[in-house]
Amino acid sequence: MSFLSTPQGVSQFVLWGGLVLGLVFGAVGQWSRFCVRGAIADWVVFRGKSRFIAWMLAVAVAALGTQILISLNLFDASRTLAWSNRFAWASCLVGGVLFGYGMVLAGGCPQRSLVKTGTGDLKALITLIVTAIAALMTLRGLFAPLRIDGLDRWSITLATPQDLGSIVAPAAASAIRWGLVAAIVLFAGALWWRNRKTLDATHWVGAICVGLLVPAAWLLTGHFGFLAEHPETLEPAWLGTQSKRPEGLSFSAPLGHALDLLTLWSDKNTVASYGIMTAAGVLIGSFITSKLRGDFRLESFHNSGNLLAHLAGGVLMGFGGVTALGCSIGQGLTGLAMLSAGAVVAVLGIVIGAVAALQFAARRIENEAA
Repeated sequence: MSFLSTPQGVSQFVLWGGLVLGLVFGAVGQWSRFCVRGAIADWVVFRGKSRFIAWMLAVAVAALGTQILISLNLFDASRTLAWSNRFAWASCLVGGVLFGYGMVLAGGCPQRSLVKTGTGDLKALITLIVTAIAALMTLRGLFAPLRIDGLDRWSITLATPQDLGSIVAPAAASAIRWGLVAAIVLFAGALWWRNRKTLDATHWVGAICVGLLVPAAWLLTGHFGFLAEHPETLEPAWLGTQSKRPEGLSFSAPLGHALDLLTLWSDKNTVASYGIMTAAGVLIGSFITSKLRGDFRLESFHNSGNLLAHLAGGVLMGFGGVTALGCSIGQGLTGLAMLSAGAVVAVLGIVIGAVAALQFAARRIENEAA
């Protein structure tokens, strides 16, 4: 693969690789109904375990694959956002709570909204547009000061990367990470084994496929997308990604970047990135799969209240996802697989926000029925 020796070739490989990963995610997501929001809702409302187990299996597979890559030095994990020494605990917690509340209002996170849009759900399409606008406003628009001058000021600068292994014992970081991965795998495996007779194969097979996409993303952006010496700068470079560093799977910020690209198409400084291509792939993959399975059908809002809920959910997810440094996939799967302390805090916030929204909805239904 001599074309990977040139910056242009590397960038194109990462971009098209991102599209392929997105296509697979979209197809698997449409087929298996993989959804973090659904996992939390099923557990809280119905005590259903299937999608929660699928989520845990995906995290376990992603964590195992990711740690294998790190142990083999196939990408520099210390250069990822998940392992930054800047521990933005307040941003992760508050952003996570707002994101979790928003994804319940909108009926799905950005990843699930991409999948649902591919199946003809116009509600999800509106949610994506609003999420993209809010994400862009949070990155550098009206909402940015609240994030940068407010929540981000509570960040803590660590002496080590923020992976749990390095925080607990820097000298034995690798051993601790492997111990944590083993615990996650055993926990997810035990859940699956105890409930294997009641689980639909689509749940656990889909979860394994989704989990494998996380190390595949790190391998693509962190290994194949890496040049030890860029011919123009003579510095190490990660090409094809928006952040110019290795990137995993995440969707809130990439939606904002996609909006940037679409509105500034003629600006040569605004180009497609790995995250944008992955999001586009999820949409296309879901559309193709839904057409093949006969699941495609147009669906719109039932009433004005339904519209307002999706609009509010989109705003909360756009702001919360960027502020928390990742969405339910960016932190709830990729970040957890990296054993990032920020991801643990963000996921805690997401769960708190989602449960609060579900409980509020339940109380409102009870009051209306009374």
